[in-house]
Amino acid sequence: MKPANIQYLKSAGGVIFKQKNNEIEVALIAIKNGKIWTLPKGLIDKGENAEEAAIREIAEETGLYGKIVNFIGEKSYWFYMKDTNVKCKKTVLYYLLKCLNGELKKHSWEVDEAKWFYIDEAILIASYRSDKDIIKKAKDYLLNTKLENI
Repeated sequence: MKPANIQYLKSAGGVIFKQKNNEIEVALIAIKNGKIWTLPKGLIDKGENAEEAAIREIAEETGLYGKIVNFIGEKSYWFYMKDTNVKCKKTVLYYLLKCLNGELKKHSWEVDEAKWFYIDEAILIASYRSDKDIIKKAKDYLLNTKLENI
């Protein structure tokens, strides 16, 4: 049997947050017929840096526009492309963004739903352990930072 071709992909995305009544809320997206809740992310386009891609992907997938506050981590994982013999290693760079404006109902057609969750609820609801870890890192950063200075 011939070994699979390997492709390396780089994506960016992150945690977009707002403060509401002294609570932190973060936006998650639902995919795969609403069965998976995850962080918004996507491939970095040619000529684009990771920060630009994170801002763009979050805006496309949630309808929200934000400014980057901090880099919060990187996760890598392997998967196979459907119907091909291509093995992929995807590395995602995650950023923390403060929401400036936008509307969740204006999310991309690729997303089933976009919704605000209190940060502790988002940690519980996120479907992937890597997302849970990134949201926890965002929470730790926000708890140790004066929000009015962000």
